[in-house]
Parts: sequence; C-alpha cells; structure tokens
Amino acid sequence: MCAGDRPESLAEICTARCLRNLGGTMCRTSAEGSLSLSGGVFLPSEICDRLLNTYVELVLTDSTFQKHDGFFTLFSDPYSTRLKRVQLRNDVVRDRDLEAIAKQDLIELHLIYCNKLTSGSLKTLTHFRHTLVSLSLYGCSNIFRRRGLNTQALDDQGNPSRRAEPDFTFQGFDRLRLLNLGGLALPVDVEALLHPLPTLVSLDLSGIRIPRAKFLLQWKDTLASLVLYNVELSEEHIHTIVKLSNLRVHLFLPHRHLDISRENQRSFSFKLSRNTLTGIVQDLSHLVSLDISLLLFLSSGSIEPSDSSIFPFRDLKRPLQFLGLYDTSLCNLTHIPAYKVTGTRNEDQILNAIEAYTELRPEVAHRAINHLFDIARIQHCSQLIRALQLVIAALKFHKYNKNIQVTGSAALFYLTNTEYRTNQSVRLRREVIQVVLNGMEEYQEVTVQRNCCLTLCNFSIPEELEFQYLRVNQLLLRILEPAWQDESIQRIAVHLCNALVCQVDNDHKEAVGKMGFVTTMLNLIQKKLQDKMCDQVMEFSWSALWNITDETPDNCEMFLDSKGMSLFLQCLETFPDKQELHRNMLGLLGNVAEVKALRPQLLTPQFITVFSNLLDSKADGIEVSYNACGVLSHIMFDGPEVWTVEESCRDEVMDRMRAAIRSWDVNSRRNINYRSFEPILRLLPQSIAPVSQYWATWALYNLVFVYPDKYCPLLIREGGMALLQGVLEMDTSQAETKDMARKVMEYCRNFREEPMDTTK
Repeated sequence: MCAGDRPESLAEICTARCLRNLGGTMCRTSAEGSLSLSGGVFLPSEICDRLLNTYVELVLTDSTFQKHDGFFTLFSDPYSTRLKRVQLRNDVVRDRDLEAIAKQDLIELHLIYCNKLTSGSLKTLTHFRHTLVSLSLYGCSNIFRRRGLNTQALDDQGNPSRRAEPDFTFQGFDRLRLLNLGGLALPVDVEALLHPLPTLVSLDLSGIRIPRAKFLLQWKDTLASLVLYNVELSEEHIHTIVKLSNLRVHLFLPHRHLDISRENQRSFSFKLSRNTLTGIVQDLSHLVSLDISLLLFLSSGSIEPSDSSIFPFRDLKRPLQFLGLYDTSLCNLTHIPAYKVTGTRNEDQILNAIEAYTELRPEVAHRAINHLFDIARIQHCSQLIRALQLVIAALKFHKYNKNIQVTGSAALFYLTNTEYRTNQSVRLRREVIQVVLNGMEEYQEVTVQRNCCLTLCNFSIPEELEFQYLRVNQLLLRILEPAWQDESIQRIAVHLCNALVCQVDNDHKEAVGKMGFVTTMLNLIQKKLQDKMCDQVMEFSWSALWNITDETPDNCEMFLDSKGMSLFLQCLETFPDKQELHRNMLGLLGNVAEVKALRPQLLTPQFITVFSNLLDSKADGIEVSYNACGVLSHIMFDGPEVWTVEESCRDEVMDRMRAAIRSWDVNSRRNINYRSFEPILRLLPQSIAPVSQYWATWALYNLVFVYPDKYCPLLIREGGMALLQGVLEMDTSQAETKDMARKVMEYCRNFREEPMDTTK
C-alpha cells in the first residue's frame, strides 16, 4: 500500500451512500418533493453529526452532488435525531437552516464564513444557550449587521450606520467555554457583548477593534487560549495580556496558546520589541503555543541566537509545542526552541504554515503555498504526501478564493509530475483530480484554467480520469468555446480531449458526442481555417474527431450534419502539404465510411475524385493512401447498383485502388491503433468487390506481420481465421489476396503454437 493510501472507512462509505440516495435509504419524498425521515427511524448523534457535516462538505466540493433545500429539516425533531457537534461553512447554510435544528441540544456549533446568515440567526443561537460549550462565528460578516439598514441613523459622514445588532446578548450561555468571533466585518462592542460569559477558556477576536483591553482581565483565572490575529495592538494590550499569567491549566485547553500575529507588516503601527517579547515569555511561563508571525521586530538584525530578538526564549522551561514565526527574520535562526515552527526557511516550516493557517487565514496560507510551489519547482519536495494533502485541503476549503486556487493549482502541477508519481496512491491522485476540476468549474480566469489543464496532463489518460469522465469532458468543452482566445490553454485542452476519447468504450464516446464534442471541434477547425493557420489545435481537433467517431455511428452522423465534409475539402485545399493533417482527416472519413447508412453521402463526384487522387499520396508513409483506399473499399462493398457517379467509372477507381495497394510496403510501421478488426473482417466474405477484399486482407497481413503480439490474438479472438479460410475457398478471390490470406493464417498459427517461456 502506498503512503497515504488510507482506505475509506465503512462509516464514510455508508454516509456518502445515504446522502447520495436519501430517498432509497433513510427518507421518503412527498408528492411535492419535500424530504422527511422514514417512519421508525432513530439516529443517534454520532450518525447525525456525520451526516450533516458530510452533507456540507459534499455540497461545497462535489458538483455532482444534489443539494436538498429541506435537508436541515430532517434534524428538526430531537426525538428521532440527535445533533451534538455541527460544523457549517460558506454559503451552504441560511437562517432557515439554522432555525430548523433549533430544538437540538448542541454542544459545538462552528459557523465559518457563513455570509448568508443574518441577524435573524442570533435569535436561533439563543435556543442553544443551555447546552453550547463551543461556538464559532468566524467570518460570518452579516450575522451582527442591523436589519433595516436604510432606516437606521446616519453616521458622521452621512452614511447609513453599519453598527452591530444591539439586541443580542450572550446572557444565559452559562456553559460556553470556547468562543470565536474573529473575522467579523462590522464593529462590535465586544466588551459589552462578552460580559455575561465569566468562564471563557478560549477566545478568538481576530480582526476586531479592541480600544480597551482591560476587559480581558475578567477571564484571568480561566482563559487558556487568546487569539488576537490582525488586531491593532498597543502597549496597553500587551500589559493586559501578560497579567493573564496566573491562570491554571484548564480542563478544556491544557495547552496555553497566545496569538498576536497579523496578516502583513504594513497595516499596523505596533512593533514587537525585544523587551516586550521577553515580558510575554517570562510572565506567561505556562505558554506552550505562541504565534507572532509577521510582527515587525525592533532588533539588531543579527542571525546569531545570542544577539537576536529570539533571545527571550532562552528562559523557557521547556520547548514550545508550536511557535508561529512566519515571514519574520526569526524563522531563519538555527536553534528555535519549539517542536513545530511556521516560517519560510525550509519545507517543514512552510508545510507547518499551510497546516496552521489554511482554515481561517487564507491570505497567509496563500503565501505559504506559493513558497511550497517554489520548492516543488526548483528544489525537491521531501514530504510529498503531506504537501499534497495540505494543498488539497486548502483548495477544498477555499473553493471561492482565487488566490488560493491559482497558487494551489500551480503547486499541484509540480507535485503530481513524473518525479513524484510512484509515491502517490490512487485515492490521493483522485482527490487531486477532483479539486482541479472544482477549480476549472469555478474560475474562467486564464491562469487557473491553464494550471488545472496542465495538472491533468500529469495523469494517465483516460484511465485515471475515467471516474470523472463526463465532468472533465464537459469542462474542457466549455474552455474550447469560440470566445476563449488563449492559444496555450486551447492547445492543452484539445490535447486532453483527444486523449480522453482515445481507447474508451463506445458508450463514453456517444455520451461525449451528445455534449457537443463534434461541433466544438469543428468550430475550432473553422476558426483556424479563417486564420489560415494549421497548428497543433487544428491537427489535434481532427485527431479527436477521428477518435470519437471510431465505431460510433451517431458521432459520424453528427460530423456529416455539421458540414464536416465541407471543412475537410477546405483544409485539403488550404493546407495541401500538411501530412499529419491529411492522415487525421482520412482516418476520420474511414470511420464514417464504415457506417452503411452514411456512405451515400460520400458517394458524390467531388468526394470520389478527392479520394481517388489521394490514393497516390505519399504523405505520412502509406497512411493517407491507405485510409483513402479504406474509404473507397467500403463504398465499393455496397455494390455496383449504388454507384451513381457518372463522372468516375467504378472499374477505373478499383484499378487505381489495386495499383495503390500493390505499391505499399508490407513492412510499413503504422501510425494507427485498431481496437477491433470487425470493420475490416466484414469485407472478407463477399464477391461484390474483390478489391475491397484485397484491401482488407492486405491490412491484416501488414498488421500481424509488423505487430504480431498485439494483432494475432485480436484476429484469432474475433474469428478472423475462419473468414480467411473462406477467402481461400472463394473462386472470386484474387490470387494475391489468397496468397496474403495464407500468410496471415500461418503467422497466427505460429503465434498460437509458440510455447510459453517459463524460465524468466
């Protein structure tokens, strides 16, 4: 088992299965389409918590998952369902969803970036006041916003007041110990708001304006964790913080944590001096976790431990469990008294930073991922599995953050390339594919699209993408719409499309054809014709059409109905010397000619003349001549009675076909791949067109002679030996045809009778 290849647990599998099939498992659907629990169902908190939290994750990360408007109402009855620990984020949850679970006795409620929650949800929160122990409202920017903004008093500038909702209070939340109010956009009077909470253990006030810090002293005997990230600090704040030193180690948070870090150094005036840091370390002697990332230090600038601002840490009784030094000069020191350090000095510090800051500090995580990108691109990533898992988590959590998507997708390109591939499990690589597709789905921005397409090129196609086959094709076709002008992305996307329709079953090809694959490729070809440019996009487009029409009559018909033959003639005339282009076009027309119902559309004077002239082509070895002869062989197979082309004599065309076949070298190596011989074999048992039989026999002769390991078993498996024996017994078969048929049968018999070497 590869590193990181942890299989899904039975609980995870069952949960996802139930959520994807609610009506067939635990719910019934009314005539109006609303959901309700099936009768007699009782679900304990362990199951309910997992169902609700997984539902949110699937809605945010899986575009194929069906969202249910009434899902939260399934947990409205506390007698049949029990919720204890709920984690909701982004715009999945609305006021009515929170209200639907108001009767539950929640212990933990974490709401992160839930911007659709309004102040109406504050009333719902009071329903949980008797049981709630942990509450997070991080980034819920509208929950404290006053309702009826246009009716409020004006501020000093004459604008509507944006003050926080004044009516809510934490009165009665007697069990609340952990509270996170970070990231609130509106000014909140936290001193008044938090006054009814005398026994807080953990408090996060990230980004909130705190003009007076003394109110924090009301928790000097209980507070074990204080986060003041992105808070404008002053000496008063620091003096207040260090007075929290008499706290005992608390039951809920045995590890004391202080965070006074910030997003950047430019927006804040406070500077951390050596004396200030010394005071923090000495007075808060029980600290085991400290984050001072991006704080500007007033120091000598020396990197010697004895001379630097990190000198105060020498007084520590034991190393810190965690020390945040991201984007500070201190992270470059060699002796740092902490087990886990965030910084930019090395890979370990960078990965620690991504791990620590992804969830609530995307702006810092983005910069850390950018450092990881440089390591993967220029150096070597030694903790590959951890790096991949962290980047995947960041991309999942911040699906709507463009900066994270750009840097994360770029990092994934280098972390999934050939150098690292052997250490990656199937499950991990599938997770990469899913987050890449999420990025493509959400952003039309050029950089994200290019990064995602390039990352997909690191995978075995179509095998590794088959579990998301229709989705990835749909996204690539969207990229290739005419409005898209970026040539590099267009080239990569067409290459991926071509690879995806090669070597897949016909059901996949037909499904992709119905998405508009054929017309999209023809539109690209039309645009290139207008520009008189035959580049990789042009050639890949014809190649993709060749692959998607292979043994798929519906796609062949789409090609003809979309004026594909007109584009074929224009390309032939505009680019007479492009051998690769000619080969791809003739290969496609060979597929069309295999469909009996479509052959009459090829039987026109113009097309017959073109195909006949191409018999003499030396482009790409024998490929163009071979494919032109294949098209004509299928047309001839329909018999003389359907030949309506007066301008060309059928016998003369057949003579030219024989001459072309005789000119080919049977040793020619081929730029073609047959998955089945059925279209060739059907030309053998007939006497209507001996030249068609001649072409089919030569094709088999060449393939089994040059590639016996691949094509002898295929010919035997599909009953070709009996059909070739029939050719030998037919009076109408030409002598040359019979001679080749004997040789093909001899090659296949020798291949079948060759003993297996068991000594290796």
